Amino acid sequence: MGLIVQKYGGSSVADTERVKSVADRVVATRLKGDDVVVVVSAMGNTTDLLTTLAREVCNEPNQREMDLLLSTGELVSSSLLAMALRQLGQDAVSLSGFQAGIKTERRFGRARITSIDPQRILKELDRGRVVIVAGFQGVTEDEDVTTLGRGGSDTTAVALAARLSAARCERFSDVEGVFTADPRIVPNARKLADISYEEMLELASAGAKIMHPRAVELGSVYKVPIFVASSFNSAPGTLIHEETLMEEGTKVRGIAHDPDVAKITVSGAPDTPGIAASLFEPLTSEHIRIDSIVQNASAHSVTDFTFTVGLEDLKAAIGLVEPVAETIGATSMQTDDQLAKVSVVGAAMRNAPGFAAKTFEALFHAGVNIEMMTTSEIRISAIVSRQAVPHAVKTLHQTFNLESLDEAS
Repeated sequence: MGLIVQKYGGSSVADTERVKSVADRVVATRLKGDDVVVVVSAMGNTTDLLTTLAREVCNEPNQREMDLLLSTGELVSSSLLAMALRQLGQDAVSLSGFQAGIKTERRFGRARITSIDPQRILKELDRGRVVIVAGFQGVTEDEDVTTLGRGGSDTTAVALAARLSAARCERFSDVEGVFTADPRIVPNARKLADISYEEMLELASAGAKIMHPRAVELGSVYKVPIFVASSFNSAPGTLIHEETLMEEGTKVRGIAHDPDVAKITVSGAPDTPGIAASLFEPLTSEHIRIDSIVQNASAHSVTDFTFTVGLEDLKAAIGLVEPVAETIGATSMQTDDQLAKVSVVGAAMRNAPGFAAKTFEALFHAGVNIEMMTTSEIRISAIVSRQAVPHAVKTLHQTFNLESLDEAS
C-alpha cells in the first residue's frame, strides 16, 4: 500500500455536486489500497469574490488581513469534502495549512514554504482517514496565516508529496493534461503522454497554466512524479517526470504563451559600472520577476535598458524603478502594457541548431513583429503584441508540425 497526494483545483470543487464527484474519485483511489492525502483549492471563483469584498471596504487592504481572508476559501472546500467522504462511509479529516504543519516565511501574498512537520498528517493516516489539506496557505513562526501566491495549491500538493515520500502527486482540474499548445487557440493541439520536469518548467514559466513553475521545480528537486488529468472524465492524462520517451527528445514539445507582459524602458542612463545593479536590485528585493533584458550599445557614455515584467507587477515595478532612474540621471522612462510572450520549448534545442532561425523566420512570414527575444537551452521566446498571440501560436504550432504527435494513450 502506497501514499498518493491528490490535488483538486477550483473548477473541480466549484459546487456541491462537483465536491461529491471528487469524493467518489477519492474513495475509488482508497479502495485500491492506497493512503490518500488531498489538497483542495477554493471553490470556483471564491478567491476573486473575497478579493472584491475586501476592496469594497478598503482601497488598499492590509496584506496580512488579505491573506487571512483569502485562506478561508480553501477551508470551506476542504471541510465540505471531508463531510462528503464521511457520507460515503470513508473516514476523513480536514486540516488547515497550520494544522498540517506547513511553515512559511513571513511574506504575505507570496510566501514560500520553509518546512513541513508531517506528524499530524501521519497520525491521521494511521487512523485510516483520508486527510484533506487546505491548499495555498501556511503559517509563519509567529502563527500568522500566509498565502503562497498564484498556483499556491499546486505548490502545497507537491511539497506535501515530497515531505511524505508519496508515490506520486496527482493534479486534477478541468484540463485533461499537458497539450502541445492551448487547445482554445489551436484546436488540433495534441495531448502529451509524458513530459520531463525540465520541459514542463520551461512551459510553465513561459505562461502555460497547467502547473505553476514553483510546483514543477519542487517535483524536479525531490523527484516527485506529477500526473496531470481531468476530474471531469477518465481520459488519460500526462505524466511529468524525470525522463521522457527517447524519441520525444528529438522534437519541440510545445508552444506556450503569456498574454500579460509589460515592458519598461529606461533611456539615457549613464553607462557606468553598477548602474544595472542599481536599477534591478529594488525589483529583486520585492521579488518581482524580470524576464527579457536588453541593454543597448553605449553611445556618448549613455545607454538604454529595456526589460519585461508580469503585467500584474507593472505598477509596483514603476514605483521602484522611477526614483532610481531619476537618481542616476536617466533622461526618460517609458512603459508598454500591451505585450505578450510566445515561446517554443523542447529539449531537442540543446543539441541541434536551427530552431531559433526557424522560429523567427516563421513569425516574420506570418507578419508578427518581434519586440524582444530571450532564450534558454531549451526555450526560445519572442515578445510580441498581445493581439498577435493567436496568430503567432498557430503559426509556430504548424511550423514545428506539433499536430502530428501521437495523443496520450
